[in-house]
Amino acid sequence: MRLKPHLTLPPLLALAACSTGDYRLFHPMNMVATQEWHATLVDVVVMLLIIVPVLLAVGIFIWRYRKGANGAYDPHWSHNTVLEFLVWGIPFLVVAGLGYYSVKTIYAVEPYNPGLTQAKAGPQNVLTVDVIATDWQWVFVYPQQHLATIDELVVPQGSVVRLRLTSTSVSNDIFVPQLVTMIAVMPGMRTMTTFDTPKLGDYTGFAADFSGAGFSWMQFATHIVTPDDFTAWAQKAAASPNQLSYAAFQKIAQPQVNEGAKVSYFSDPEPGLFEKVVAAAQAGVVYPVSDELSKSIGSNEHAKLVTPPGPNVK
Repeated sequence: MRLKPHLTLPPLLALAACSTGDYRLFHPMNMVATQEWHATLVDVVVMLLIIVPVLLAVGIFIWRYRKGANGAYDPHWSHNTVLEFLVWGIPFLVVAGLGYYSVKTIYAVEPYNPGLTQAKAGPQNVLTVDVIATDWQWVFVYPQQHLATIDELVVPQGSVVRLRLTSTSVSNDIFVPQLVTMIAVMPGMRTMTTFDTPKLGDYTGFAADFSGAGFSWMQFATHIVTPDDFTAWAQKAAASPNQLSYAAFQKIAQPQVNEGAKVSYFSDPEPGLFEKVVAAAQAGVVYPVSDELSKSIGSNEHAKLVTPPGPNVK
């Protein structure tokens, strides 16, 4: 039969999905990401327990009551207690169970009082980093270490990292699938997230919300290093001759694509820089993207257009 050669295709397609190396959600590296991964598994399994029987029942009903199958027909039927329980009771129990589990998970990873990490959050191992999203780069300010970076987040192993987040003028989301749950980053507002760092490694963070023509390039490297390596890195970065005043930040905040997520270091970030960015957004300061820049992104011409007009006030 002609169909026989094609019968091997479904198993091969199934085997093609066995490699999970590129699926970062499948490889959580800390307690926060693991909790999120477990919640995802629970949701998928519970929904499959509903969807699969329903699909099978639909197929059985179609076959049993097809034309010419002589299925039993009772025109006076109106009620069945067992059927009513299946139709209403099971969905109610599923929703109640998932609701309870979701609330429990949310409180476990809640950024302002994270149940999974607060036991580790002694004053000696808490690292605070201010994160500012621009179009289309990530600026990380380390107030305690007196340094700042563009598109690189370095943290010491064994610490609890608290990120304070805001944006210059466009809402976005920050996401490091193996470490940091997705959370909104909004102009004129401050959000926060917390994560633990149990294992050394290199990870990729990115913008998880469409924020304009250059958001596809809005990625940043995340490195968990030993405490000694972190100290050495911080000393080297803090020795940069480039200082991050608010005036210098305004130039960085101009819409531009950082191809290849090239890392930049700055020393002595201006005290209160994060608060100034928040206040500026509340006052209506924006960094407009020209139509010419939007059209040029992805072409060889956009490198010539990375210095658009300065910030405007609404």
